Amino acid sequence: MSMMADHGGGGGPVLCSISVVSCLLLACGYVGSLYVWRSQLPRDHPTVIKRRFTSVLIVSMLSPLWLWTWRQYTGFKTGPSLLVLMGVHLEGIFAAACLPLLLTMVLFFGPLIQLVMDYPWDFLEGMKMFLDPQFWAQCLADMRWMRNQVVAPLTEELVFRACMLPMLVPCTGLSRAIITCPLFFGVVFQFSYTAVFGAYTAFIFIRTGHLIGPVLCHSFCNYMGFPAIGAALEHPHKVTIFFFYLLGVILFFLLLFPMTDPTFYGSLAICHLTKPDTSTSVCT
Repeated sequence: MSMMADHGGGGGPVLCSISVVSCLLLACGYVGSLYVWRSQLPRDHPTVIKRRFTSVLIVSMLSPLWLWTWRQYTGFKTGPSLLVLMGVHLEGIFAAACLPLLLTMVLFFGPLIQLVMDYPWDFLEGMKMFLDPQFWAQCLADMRWMRNQVVAPLTEELVFRACMLPMLVPCTGLSRAIITCPLFFGVVFQFSYTAVFGAYTAFIFIRTGHLIGPVLCHSFCNYMGFPAIGAALEHPHKVTIFFFYLLGVILFFLLLFPMTDPTFYGSLAICHLTKPDTSTSVCT
């Protein structure tokens, strides 16, 4: 018999308790896997990175099984398949890969302009390097690059978005799940701007129904890092740079809902886990 008495923010205390404990255990498992290896070596040492790759990939591969177990126990056995619920499907995937990434680049308009000013590149030379297989071979051989651009974005979004959000939504509803989901990372690790970013990628996941968008946005933000406000204040063209900072933020908020319009991405599986009247503002 299903343990769910009510969908969308009204799942009852039993369902909510199961969902919250499941998410907390999954978060502890992910973050704990990073520290099971005792070593005096710095965190950027290739040996440390490889060991963490091993443990975090194991937890990430087990996380869909954790979601499946939750689904079986709470009664969500019908509806979209597990992979579709986790945002792994082909419908609307091109838009899901491009539009959220472009939106994130708009937010970083100022830092991107600052980067171009400080490191002027020839466009053709840049494209030639981008298309050079040797360039990508060097990236793939760099453990820090692999961690920051591939493994961390993929595993964090898989665990904290694709697997946790479906467990939270029936209890909290869609909007509150966006805010609640990043807190599990903060509880076991640290509260910082990463919680704000986690809410953003949770929003992208729910609005698009795809995992690829949050992963690519995460990878891009890891590459850009936190905006160098101090360097911008001392920049000889600081007025121009801050104009683009401001323009980027304004355009981001103007484009946030239009560029994540669910009609671009097909049906949203996660919306099946909540009441229609509680999901209208996010799912449509």
